[in-house]
Amino acid sequence: MTETPTVPPAPAPTAAPNPAPAAPPAYATHRAPGCPFDPPPERHRLLTEGPLARISLWDGNTAWLVTRHADQVALLRDERISADNRLPNFPSVSAGSQATRAHNRTFISMDEPEHNEQRRRFTADFTVKRINELRPRIEAIVTELLDAMEWSGPPADLVRDFALPLPSLVICELLGVPYTDHAFFQRVSAVMIDIRSTPEDALAASQELVDYLGDLVAAKEKDPGDDLLSRMAVQYLRTGISTRDECAKQARLLLVAGHETTANMIALGVCALLQHPEQLAAVRDGEPRRVVNAVEELLRYLTIVHLGRRRVAVADVEVGGQVIRAGEGVVFATDLANRDPEVFEDPDRLDIDRAARRHIAFGTGPHQCLGQNLARMELQVAYPALLRRFPGLRLERPLAQIPFREDMAVYGVYELPVVW
Repeated sequence: MTETPTVPPAPAPTAAPNPAPAAPPAYATHRAPGCPFDPPPERHRLLTEGPLARISLWDGNTAWLVTRHADQVALLRDERISADNRLPNFPSVSAGSQATRAHNRTFISMDEPEHNEQRRRFTADFTVKRINELRPRIEAIVTELLDAMEWSGPPADLVRDFALPLPSLVICELLGVPYTDHAFFQRVSAVMIDIRSTPEDALAASQELVDYLGDLVAAKEKDPGDDLLSRMAVQYLRTGISTRDECAKQARLLLVAGHETTANMIALGVCALLQHPEQLAAVRDGEPRRVVNAVEELLRYLTIVHLGRRRVAVADVEVGGQVIRAGEGVVFATDLANRDPEVFEDPDRLDIDRAARRHIAFGTGPHQCLGQNLARMELQVAYPALLRRFPGLRLERPLAQIPFREDMAVYGVYELPVVW
């Protein structure tokens, strides 16, 4: 008798492994072709998807991206959101900025009450009254630079010949830094804000500038003049309230921020206006109040702090039903807040007559930009003066061939060749 073979039971089906969670999208920095004035489309899209998005940073860490205007305003004023860049998980912009965090510590990376105690040492030099007193000198510098451009004749690089020297000359006179050294401090500043800089290069550049400014402060302690560095030397260094190194680091912040941001805003603003001839003519021929409004709209529309403001939570914070946990990094996409349709109608359109003062190009809350009054004044003087002097101003090459600064912490153009 033949036995029936035993058939082994079929193996039980195994459950498919759960897919690994998708990594958050990287923080986009590249603009769409032909759209150099708009936020990167991958980032812009997040504005419609919710108040918070999880993003990946350059070092593989993650952070929360805050997109909407109202949430950014609230959180930038919230004591649970810290500016202290020494804290774990603080979302640095780049390897270079991470390496220089401790070295570059100034009042902008301090929380209260230390922040206010340090910042108020400089507020008197940047009040509306003080900046209005500087207007004749700013106008004279603008005239001198335009005279030189006209004498040299076209073509000209608007960055090299106008946009960069104007704020550099102004901040040098305010601080008491010799403008003859502008090639040096512009070179090291560029290394410090270049997100491609190695940690070693960024730290070396920062140290060079601190050493240079420390020597200036020490010299002014012995022979003070009528400038901000002299007052620092007399009031804080000579009295032992601050060390030479502390004074130099605060001066470094004021010098770099005082020329880099405004220089790029002048050139980028002119570039944008050249794409909108009717609005350019309105700035050129408009009444002062209209020019003031145009400057606010350009600040909103362009938002040159394009890598966002960086913070870290020190306590749990709820935003739109989601919770930012204590110890998590937070990035405020300022350019998205300034394109929020809940605040600005048709926000992707440049409109110099819109009510744009609610923009947060200068930030908001206790860390709102100290030098905003000076920047506004320089822009209000520079734009109409340039356009009136050269009514036929135009780009010397197509917009697609203009080199934009996507790889710098401050957005703008590397050069702007123009003719007239």
